[in-house]
Amino acid sequence: MKLKIGIVFGGFSREREISFAGGRTVYDNLNKSLFEAVPIFVDSFGNFVLLNWENVYKGSIRDFYPPVDSLPASPNDFQVYAESLGKLTLPEQENLINSLGKRISPDQLSGIIDFAFLCLHGPFGEDGRIQGCPEFLGIPYSGSGIFSSAIGINKAIQKHLMQQAGFPSPAFFTMKRTEWINTNSTDQIFRKVQDEIGFPCVVKSANQGSSIGVSILPETDQGKLSAALDQAFFIRKISAQEWNKLDAPKQLEFLRILTDIRTGIGIPLALRNQNSVEIIYHPEILLQKLKTFFASGSREIQLESLDAESEVVIEAFIEGKEFSCIVIRNENGLPVALPPTEIRKGKELFDYRSKYLPGLSRKITPINLPYEHIQAIRKECERLFLSLQFNVYARIDGFINDAGKVFLNDPNTTSGMMPSSFFFHQAAEIGLNPSQFLTYIIRTSLLERQEDMKSVVELPAMLSKLDADIHALKIAGRKKIRAAVIMGGYSSERHISVESGRNIYEKLSSSEKYEAIPVFLTGNSEDHQMFQIPVNLMLKDNADDIREKVMHFHVHEVIREIMDLCDGITKKYTDDDNVLQPRPLSYPALAEICDVVFIALHGRPGEDGEVQRHLESIGLPYNGSGVSSSRLTINKYETNEILHQNGFSIARHALVNIADWNLDKNSFVKNILQRFSFPFIAKPVDDGCSSAVKKIRNESELTAFADLIFRQQEELIAADASVLQLKMKEEFPRKQQFLIEELIEKKNAVHFLEITEGMLTHLNDKGERRYELFEASEALSEGDVLSLEEKFLAGEGQNITPARYAKDPTERSRISREVSAQLKRAAEILNIEGYARIDAFVRIFADGKVEVIFIEVNSLPGMTPATCIFHQSAIAGYKPYEFIDGILEYGMQKKKNLIVSTD
Repeated sequence: MKLKIGIVFGGFSREREISFAGGRTVYDNLNKSLFEAVPIFVDSFGNFVLLNWENVYKGSIRDFYPPVDSLPASPNDFQVYAESLGKLTLPEQENLINSLGKRISPDQLSGIIDFAFLCLHGPFGEDGRIQGCPEFLGIPYSGSGIFSSAIGINKAIQKHLMQQAGFPSPAFFTMKRTEWINTNSTDQIFRKVQDEIGFPCVVKSANQGSSIGVSILPETDQGKLSAALDQAFFIRKISAQEWNKLDAPKQLEFLRILTDIRTGIGIPLALRNQNSVEIIYHPEILLQKLKTFFASGSREIQLESLDAESEVVIEAFIEGKEFSCIVIRNENGLPVALPPTEIRKGKELFDYRSKYLPGLSRKITPINLPYEHIQAIRKECERLFLSLQFNVYARIDGFINDAGKVFLNDPNTTSGMMPSSFFFHQAAEIGLNPSQFLTYIIRTSLLERQEDMKSVVELPAMLSKLDADIHALKIAGRKKIRAAVIMGGYSSERHISVESGRNIYEKLSSSEKYEAIPVFLTGNSEDHQMFQIPVNLMLKDNADDIREKVMHFHVHEVIREIMDLCDGITKKYTDDDNVLQPRPLSYPALAEICDVVFIALHGRPGEDGEVQRHLESIGLPYNGSGVSSSRLTINKYETNEILHQNGFSIARHALVNIADWNLDKNSFVKNILQRFSFPFIAKPVDDGCSSAVKKIRNESELTAFADLIFRQQEELIAADASVLQLKMKEEFPRKQQFLIEELIEKKNAVHFLEITEGMLTHLNDKGERRYELFEASEALSEGDVLSLEEKFLAGEGQNITPARYAKDPTERSRISREVSAQLKRAAEILNIEGYARIDAFVRIFADGKVEVIFIEVNSLPGMTPATCIFHQSAIAGYKPYEFIDGILEYGMQKKKNLIVSTD
């Protein structure tokens, strides 16, 4: 019998999406030979839900809860959580839950799981309250116990305890919510900050994580201090002047940010107008209330989150390098600080987007400092781990100034468990992949709980069984299929490629069938440079970090020392032939170390057929379409031309070239405007992942787009980036041509939506190909086009699967079949193999007619954990690993059939 690991995730804090994504990571990476994963979702009302496994693979909680058919009408497409449905009774809550799983009471947990792996964040997740539940029920759980968790959540208590224990601290003071609300004037608080703290300073909520409720104030400004305190307490004052200067679209954007639990105060909220207080549950209602109040002459309205903050910390800004360090216990029970990671940034906030979207930040491990300074950080983190009585593991953040003084400021008993988080990133430095590190956490937690829970029979027996299973797994020696996962590349999509590749690697490495081998590709179109890389390089923050480490590889002396201290851990959980340094690979050399290849590349190379051509020359089977089909589908212009020639609807389009731009810019613009009216879409012809896809509204934006995409230098032109409102570190590739497309709109259709639909191909006994089309996802965008964040950042955007073609189930099914039939026929014409994703717009008319307008065909679609192709395959009955296995099996079977037919 395998140990049943209950993964407790979700919750109702502001960090619920990170908890959800982290729980999915744990669910996927638990070793399938040792454990049975049981998803326990905590909903917005605090209910425990035995979640149907299909919902684990939704992109965000909002994709499945509340169910789509329970949502009130929202003309402005506001995305909401279940609490926006109002104050529901328990039976009403249960009705919602029945669509996604089974509600269970806490006392039923002991009959369902053997161990609770806690992935909840924020209040009720990291503060000891959830830890008390399994402890009361006699269920062992991961991480720190009740007492240390209660300390670990509250930054104000931490500050005082750390100060008493002799840890250096910047000047700080704390403020209670009642003190701030009851203050008649901010003058006194402003003077206190000036006298006791000074500027720059940091204002932050005491009980939040993921940089929620945090502001950095670089200069003396009483107004900004007041706004920062409001933000930290999740209060927002709106004046009539501020509201009335916004046009209708900007009012909607304002409310979307305001009601978002990560960037604003969230919803539900209390609306205070003079002496009245009203609870608002939905953004649409808030929109109408604001319009009414300000139209009637109200001067100011105050909004307060119902999920309020009780205390705020104000502290001096520390000039220095920022770091984060994971501390674990070694086999002897001693705390060992793993190599601290430097967070590379300026004075800007390391915010939610920078933390979780691949490629936006640089995380350098170990921190770039002299040996003695790194060791000083590690010793202070180990000392704090013991001082606050943490167990199993902790994540400790801080700063080190130029003089080498260490300031620790945010110890966390529960780390984020996204695939690229510090948690896995630093564990990889001692040679543990995510699956192995999770096994370590479970075993070490069992050791800790033996003391916490005073168990002298059950837990020792459980621990003994797990040790026997781990040992048996190491000596089993069962041959697995060696699958190389190629990731990286040199396109603007290289960071997303790494995220896809890591996800594929992790799914395969925790399976009983495959041995996953990470391979990094870099170079250029003339020279593909490949390397088999160790897991610590694969888990670097982005493709540029990996490339830098591969090209200048060395093992830091601090890491050597840590590996020695953790030698017992490494030997227990890893294989004896663990790869510890990058190995250059030619394509023939690749054939010697693997049996099959998963190409996790996006853009060029990978989707252009070049990697496929090399693999075919050495006889290696691979995923996806063949050479000719890949060469065709990477080019959006040629793909749509062929589809148009075969009777499919496409956006009217044109290809424009750098030569024409360089010859005469005025004529270039004039020629485009003779053929297209504003607004229209401009985008690269051969890049995906929303790279440089822009809605162009005027000549200035068109000129800026052409300037940027045809620029000679690598760095962006600041003025043009400003015109296009590019986000910080947004990728914008350089190309020789780009594509202009008419803007597809609803026109006279009764229903209009953007969809994306995946597919999987199979071979029968005769070697004949069969297409399996999944249910399409309806993509909801909050901007002009679907953004990188909405596609790949946990909790951003919303994908409704199946797509809502019609309210009537029979009619919805008819339209779905018709759309799928068109996509299937297009796939046959384009000779798609293995799997693919097709993006399109769908117009549905009053007479039932369905029009599908093709956007693009992706022969190697993104395979990041949150991508909607996994939502779709789940509905078809495939867990992500099973879907990936099916893709690889097709490639291996295709290769086998070719060999047979040749013989």
